[in-house]
Amino acid sequence: MDPVFRAAPVTDPDAHELLAEYFTERTLGFDPTAGGYRTVFPVPATFEPPAGVFLVIEDDDGSPVGCGGIRMLEPHRAEVKHLYLRDAARGRGWGRALLAELERRAVAFGATEAVLDTNANLTAAGSLYRTSGYVEIPPYNDNPNATTWFRKELSAR
Repeated sequence: MDPVFRAAPVTDPDAHELLAEYFTERTLGFDPTAGGYRTVFPVPATFEPPAGVFLVIEDDDGSPVGCGGIRMLEPHRAEVKHLYLRDAARGRGWGRALLAELERRAVAFGATEAVLDTNANLTAAGSLYRTSGYVEIPPYNDNPNATTWFRKELSAR
């Protein structure tokens, strides 16, 4: 079955719970001797139309199993943020489906390109982005958690 995407404010209980899991997973996966992972919960207004959108993925039974958002950085540039799936939803193609849905919504906001940052130790994420048409670019922000930055041209299809 295909995932169901529900727009939700980042303050929504399901969205907040998923973001907390995402940040916990990131924190546990980072080297504490290298400064660890810096957790910053998203500013709600940056993920509300027309500035952006945050999505919760629901499983067949309506349970929240993933999330992600886009926020507009410039009139034609959207940033993908906080793409996360619980273990039970991984391996089903839902990460790719979520990324495509976020790109579709970015185009609806007027974006012609999407950017994102990630960390090299998130190998599955890096692979997803590369196979989805993202190419590495020089840093566009100063995110202390990021080691790799990506960009993709978007088109209204």
